[in-house]
Amino acid sequence: MKLNKALIFLGIAAAFAPTMASAANSGHPSAARALSQMSAHAKELAMSARDSFVVKDVVVDANGASHVRMDRLYNSLPVIGGDMIMHMSPTGAFTDASLTMTSALTLDTKPATTSGQAIRAAKAAFDGTVEGRPTSTLSVYSRDGVTALAHDVLVVGTAPSGLPSEMHVILDAKTLAVLDKFDDIQTTAAAGTGNSLTSGVVSLTTDRTATTTYVLRDPTRGSHYVTDRNNTTSSAAGTTFTDSDNLWGNSSTSSRQTAAVDAMYGQNTTWDFYLSLGRSGIDGAGRAGYSRVHYSTNYVNAYWSDSCFCMTYGDGQSPTYLPLVALDVAGHEMTHGVTARTAGLIYSGQSGGLNESMSDIMGTMVEYRGARGNNLPNFLIGERIYVANNNVQTPTTALRYMFQPSRDGSSPNCYTSTIGNLDVHFSSGVSNHFFYLLSQGAVSPPGFSIAASSLVCNGNTALTAIGRDAAARIMYRALSVYWTTSTNYTQARAGTLNAARDLYGTGSTQYNAVAAAWSAVSVN
Repeated sequence: MKLNKALIFLGIAAAFAPTMASAANSGHPSAARALSQMSAHAKELAMSARDSFVVKDVVVDANGASHVRMDRLYNSLPVIGGDMIMHMSPTGAFTDASLTMTSALTLDTKPATTSGQAIRAAKAAFDGTVEGRPTSTLSVYSRDGVTALAHDVLVVGTAPSGLPSEMHVILDAKTLAVLDKFDDIQTTAAAGTGNSLTSGVVSLTTDRTATTTYVLRDPTRGSHYVTDRNNTTSSAAGTTFTDSDNLWGNSSTSSRQTAAVDAMYGQNTTWDFYLSLGRSGIDGAGRAGYSRVHYSTNYVNAYWSDSCFCMTYGDGQSPTYLPLVALDVAGHEMTHGVTARTAGLIYSGQSGGLNESMSDIMGTMVEYRGARGNNLPNFLIGERIYVANNNVQTPTTALRYMFQPSRDGSSPNCYTSTIGNLDVHFSSGVSNHFFYLLSQGAVSPPGFSIAASSLVCNGNTALTAIGRDAAARIMYRALSVYWTTSTNYTQARAGTLNAARDLYGTGSTQYNAVAAAWSAVSVN
């Protein structure tokens, strides 16, 4: 899909401003050129004679350079961790590739165990309540130095926390040993007026279905909409919100419409933010998803589900937590959808931490774009879900702290080789920290008094701040053009340097700032 050049951010080098980012197939000219050159670059692509590829996405820069993202099959089996991106010059010549596999696959694809045995083992490894019968797909697993024939068993159910779960349990197809686990549930045209919970009075574009009936659906932004889950936990879509006067909510939880206003405003702001980066919708092709509010009872969580292509928000728990419809939470959840359709960062290990961090980073950008009233934007995550923080200009309590992640008691400030062993919501801290330092420098945020030396891991407090917008552009280009499903922190650094090179030039202020900020969190 070609995007309006007027939407390109001022300051992006014209040669690299994205003009297309959409789902593609092998019929796309750039995809066809990439496929035709693969055999000549088999070593760089870690290809074997038994490999085949499916084109997932194509990005074409304004100067004609192209980036073709592909999923790998080995002997017709999907390869978890085998995806890659081929980069080609404006003339169509191969220039480079982004991938995490380092050598061609050589393995027997005859399993020693059955799918039924794998399903039973996966159910035993699932911590929660299973709903229905799991499904198993014979696959090749190639991540973090491990290569094996595997059963990819999808177990759908409810986790012990009460959060819905769509868990992939990856089992060795010979021994049934658990190789990995990751979840697809990833957490945190009429003119209407909404009285929101956290953003004051906001303008909404709604849909009129009859003379006196309005629907909380925006036909100008992919027709995204909001439904009421009526405090149930089923997987149903819910009841779409309607109204007779196009005045929604009352800025209080006493109206069920109020949380829906915040969810709708969050969807709008996230759509507009990504459009400013050149992306139309969550999928890059105009699809927006939808939101479900009032999920369960006393539920202090929110999540994105790729299977329903939707966000779900709990009502929180009085007297501490509001409904979880704050702007950064909304942007966070929808960014999981963007990540799923670009790099597809697997939700475990270091790639899982980067997945969570991208959602925190872009959720923060959404908050800066749409914050209203006393709920000023900041580099805290989830601070507006606390009742005590609503309408407080400089709150100091939050779920996560990007400028000093260790303040949550679990997230590290600095990279170590064991970071992949942490829960992804904690291993994300290093990337969050990097983004703060890249955009703001080693300065204490409002409401806190932190010495500059305590904000870096290497003693370098003389960091150049390039601002949020430039930092976000770099992160988005890395996510959409250079990162793959199994990207780790070292590769994330390389990908963001490539993105900074593309946008601003090698040796530019922005390029050097990316290198320095990663070093300041011990990623070298």
